[in-house]
Amino acid sequence: MVYRAEYLWIDGSEPTAEIRSKTKVLADGETPGTWGYDGSSTNQATGSSSDVVLEPKFTCPDPIRGGDNILVMCETFNPDDMTPLESNNRSAAVAAQEKYSAMEPLFGMEQEYTMLDPVTEWPYGFPEGGYPRPQGPYYCGVGAVKIAGREIVEEHTDLCIAAGLAISGTNAEVMPGQWEFQIGPVDTVTVADHIWIARYLLFRVGEKHNVEISLAAKPMKGDWNGAGMHTNFSTKQMRESYGAIETAAQSLGAEGKPEEHLAGYGQGIEERLTGAHETQRYDQFSYGVSDRGASVRIPWQVAQDQKGYIEDRRPNANADPYVVARLMTETVCAALT
Repeated sequence: MVYRAEYLWIDGSEPTAEIRSKTKVLADGETPGTWGYDGSSTNQATGSSSDVVLEPKFTCPDPIRGGDNILVMCETFNPDDMTPLESNNRSAAVAAQEKYSAMEPLFGMEQEYTMLDPVTEWPYGFPEGGYPRPQGPYYCGVGAVKIAGREIVEEHTDLCIAAGLAISGTNAEVMPGQWEFQIGPVDTVTVADHIWIARYLLFRVGEKHNVEISLAAKPMKGDWNGAGMHTNFSTKQMRESYGAIETAAQSLGAEGKPEEHLAGYGQGIEERLTGAHETQRYDQFSYGVSDRGASVRIPWQVAQDQKGYIEDRRPNANADPYVVARLMTETVCAALT
């Protein structure tokens, strides 16, 4: 008897990394081990020295194949000295989590995405070559005039649950064909592992339905919302004290920090963070209670309870969650130490 392990890893595509995968057939009782691939075909090596090492780090059930089959999230390493590839952002996220583990950092990430026709690249719910009614009725909407692609969302959610991912919700977003799922609350590394695997499952569902899944930050130009990955974050101190909430928010706006974070928050920041469509401008920083036009929002309930979490609204939908989680862990935890 045999089972299949689908090895997943992050490539070196630019300007945004993508997930890749390949299948290994294993005998029952055999554990997924170190493997490799052609890095010259993923923008991670040259043809004259093309081997890249795949090291399994996290596994979960494969809900598409079912049975004993599994998904294997891997890190990538240079074969000569086993150092992490430049595109291996998971390794640094692990280090940040280990450094600040006593502060018990927790994340909830809100992954927005847009369904596109693979031929026309026009969003689901848009008339062919035209535009629907302006934004307004689509966010959390119900009904065929407002909503497109719900069957894909439901199937994807079922797969995430079957895989044991920490999916905590879904909703239709402000633009037709645009949706969101949420992962969390879980730790610095787990949230990113689960986001990447959930992305993989979403792309696979898109294949099945012949729908392209886009993580572009501004999939439609003009008066339409962009797509982000709003990131909710807390530490033990923040879950007990409002003073820690304010310190956390202020730390993200400290000298040099906005630039450092935005550099790791995905491609197309200037297109999305314009000061319109529920964003603060990319070249300004602000935080406020219940303010969706701020860089960082303190939820109303947090202000009422005097404890809880903050929401960084700046990360793009196409950001690497390992980078986002590492940056927030390092910046906020250092400020609270």
